[in-house]
Amino acid sequence: MANTSKPWLKNYPKGIPENINPETYTSLIEMFEDTFEKYKDLPAFDCMGKSLSFNQINRESRNFAAYLQSIGLVAGDRIAIMMPNLLQYPIALFGALRAGLIVVNTNPLYTPREMKHQFIDSGANAIVIVENFAEKLEQILPETQIKHIILASVGEMLSFPKSFIVNFVVRNIKKMVPKHHIKAIAFKSALSKGSNLNYRQHNGNADDTILLQYTGGTTGVSKGAMLTNRNLVANMLQIRSIMMPYLKEGKEVALSPLPLYHIFCFHR
Repeated sequence: MANTSKPWLKNYPKGIPENINPETYTSLIEMFEDTFEKYKDLPAFDCMGKSLSFNQINRESRNFAAYLQSIGLVAGDRIAIMMPNLLQYPIALFGALRAGLIVVNTNPLYTPREMKHQFIDSGANAIVIVENFAEKLEQILPETQIKHIILASVGEMLSFPKSFIVNFVVRNIKKMVPKHHIKAIAFKSALSKGSNLNYRQHNGNADDTILLQYTGGTTGVSKGAMLTNRNLVANMLQIRSIMMPYLKEGKEVALSPLPLYHIFCFHR
């Protein structure tokens, strides 16, 4: 008999469940770690011809989490991530969450004024930023609470000599990195340091805020939407339930032309 209290269900394609169980995972970290183990030998992200497996993302994000903990950041601190789609993004994201930090996704095309508003409003005291935008950060840095800066470069996660060639072209041919005097640690150096440190496991609770996702600000000042573990776990399970009838598990390939920092892409 059709469920007349939910008339939309008759329009669900075959294989789509009526409900998902958001209690499947207590936290996004638990969900990630289950995924890392289940698909460890499969490719997770591919960018500019370089692929990282789930196991590599697992290892490097733990290293990054250990580094963040070692510099005094504690659960509940806010860290901004300001970069386009690069291999550093998932490592920085998962590492920050594994350290118990609240992530503040930042549009790399923001002006210094927009950056200043977001960093002050969110209370960010750390940032992972691509060197292309460091000069903009330098302009407003004294007016923010940011004390820890991790500087990424476009080519650093690629294999040699491609890493050197890409960074040389970006810096010296295309002139895409304005001169700056930011005191920061390189992203790969942070990973290297973290590999020699102990990571203190952080699990978190379902109702913990783990993300401040800022609105576009088209109708006023940009505002940070507070998203919890439960919010994001539920959303990812919803997306999975809708997509899996059309995909073969372990063989999925998704193109991501949308920026990972944007909520339209992030929650998928």
